[in-house]
Amino acid sequence: MPRNPPHAMNIASKTGLLLFTGNSHPDLARLVASRLGLELAPCSVRNDENAETKVDIDCSVRGQDVFIIQTGSKEVNTSIMELLIMMYACKTSCAESIVAVIPYLPYSKQSKMRKRGSIPAKLLASLLCKAGMTHLITMDLHAKEIQGFFDVPVDNLRASPFLLQYIQEQIPDYRNAVIVAKNPGSARRAQSLAERLRLGLAVIHGETKEAESDAIDGRHSPPPVVAQNTGLEWPSGRYWSADFGIGVPMLTAKEKPPINVVGDVGGRIAIIVDDIIDDVETFVACASMLKDRGAYKIYAMATHGLLSSDAPRLLEESTIDEIVVTNSVSHEVQKLQCHKIKTVDISVLISEAIRRIHNQESMSYLFRNITMED
Repeated sequence: MPRNPPHAMNIASKTGLLLFTGNSHPDLARLVASRLGLELAPCSVRNDENAETKVDIDCSVRGQDVFIIQTGSKEVNTSIMELLIMMYACKTSCAESIVAVIPYLPYSKQSKMRKRGSIPAKLLASLLCKAGMTHLITMDLHAKEIQGFFDVPVDNLRASPFLLQYIQEQIPDYRNAVIVAKNPGSARRAQSLAERLRLGLAVIHGETKEAESDAIDGRHSPPPVVAQNTGLEWPSGRYWSADFGIGVPMLTAKEKPPINVVGDVGGRIAIIVDDIIDDVETFVACASMLKDRGAYKIYAMATHGLLSSDAPRLLEESTIDEIVVTNSVSHEVQKLQCHKIKTVDISVLISEAIRRIHNQESMSYLFRNITMED
């Protein structure tokens, strides 16, 4: 019988633990399995010629605790279907519990109602629960309120301890750094890091592009003064009019000022923080402004490095000196295109969460010193 590696965690439970992975991030799954002293359970996940997803579970899951690692990826909708089918297959095969491990939850940026749109994050939560998920492990949700979309327990892990450790160990003279929020919305996250590192805080305020609310969608069209031949008449004989301009005050439209830096960054290291790095144009614009304000070195740091489209090229050509992200999503291809990208491994946190849930231990240890603002 093979011996577990020296760093393997203690797994002791009445039921067995099976660890599966889809095709979104097998490298992360192998790291987690190694830390747990396990082998990935056999499973075939593939696309047929007609592009349908097909899953074969190649071992018995009856009465087992099943953990499925599947994160958001470039083929996001394919990854979701793989996860849904895998969970449903385990559910119909009488698994004791099914825990989805989704470090980056897809569609988490679409968690609010926008105009005539919908809330896809809520739809995805309903699909996951319906497919058989009994517990969710995720990391740094874009909006913490998303936890309320699920009908099952949710553990929203934090990557900030790993990023703090990176700053302290890998950034020379970090005491001369300032934490920068690239917009007021990320100020809380930046403030949390700044307070833990005892560093200053700067916030970039303003808008670099046209606000979404300015787009023409029909809501600003004036109501008809008179609707002819509609048959809609008040008893007085006057046609009904929806003229809200009379008596009802109209809310003044927002007008954001030109992009500006609130805080002193001159002669200091600037560390831009956010939860996701995807559309990097704002990061590049912010870095250029920080450089103009006197910052002599610039870092961009986030939990999830999606780096879609031509993001690696833009970052390589930008004034940003280093981009630090975790391996919550796979970005090995992007690292070949941009040598500035550095990866922080968070597999130890995920494996410890899996071990505790499987052994029915408290998860509070993983949330030490985490406040409501974090």
